[in-house]
Amino acid sequence: MRLIMTAVRPADFQHPAASVLSRIPQHDATALTRGGNQALIVLDEQIYQLRITRAGKLILTK
Repeated sequence: MRLIMTAVRPADFQHPAASVLSRIPQHDATALTRGGNQALIVLDEQIYQLRITRAGKLILTK
């Protein structure tokens, strides 16, 4: 299958992957941790810990 995209102007062009990503919810890690470096996330009665490291990496543990 070949995908053909047309646009009148370059600004009208939208890459298909960009539209898929725009539908995925985005959450700011700093907001989740309320400015700190840890937050708890609950999924199906399981608790996970989200940590922001000093290097700015995210770690999710059970």
